[in-house]
Amino acid sequence: MLHGGGKDRTVFYKYRNLLDTLGFGTTIFDFLGHGETGGDIHESSLFNRTMQAEAVIASQGLVLTGCMGVSMGAYNALQLSKAIQFQSLILMVPGVYSTPAYKVKFGPDFSAIIRKHRSWEHTDAWDIAAEFNGNLLVIAAENDAIIPSEIPEKLLSSASCCCQKQLLIIPEAGHNNIWENLMLTPVLYENVRSAFKHCLSN
Repeated sequence: MLHGGGKDRTVFYKYRNLLDTLGFGTTIFDFLGHGETGGDIHESSLFNRTMQAEAVIASQGLVLTGCMGVSMGAYNALQLSKAIQFQSLILMVPGVYSTPAYKVKFGPDFSAIIRKHRSWEHTDAWDIAAEFNGNLLVIAAENDAIIPSEIPEKLLSSASCCCQKQLLIIPEAGHNNIWENLMLTPVLYENVRSAFKHCLSN
């Protein structure tokens, strides 16, 4: 489970409990410069985050069947899928980035690239999604002020080789309050729970 650029592993605590009730084990960690990991985030990059995730996976010595990424973490999950044969990908409020930004350290240079108007259109995420042949679940927030609605829609439409794919839009939710909004009604919670189970099951 891969957190975003402005969060740490604690964002997954409730989702981890949900997945546990479904019988799926999970691994969470803090990227460099976040939470308890320490270090300087400005010495990291999107590429470094992918490498950090690969190192954590290697240290576990387990076969991973799926990956969940939130916001920036969704882009890292896609990058990981190029090297690891995931059966399932869950991308929540997914951020994608222009290809030139991938190896640029976080800071002014990185910000200058991603703040260009619609820079996200020039991403390799569409091609990566097109090559993914497992199960894909994309979760979007109806009122996301950070991630343009075209991104989750295009990720889904690009994923032409998937076994199954689904776009789930959480009503009234913003970028940072998906969980709070999906808990508003038992029906919505069950829809999300069922979507997780459907995506993660063989």
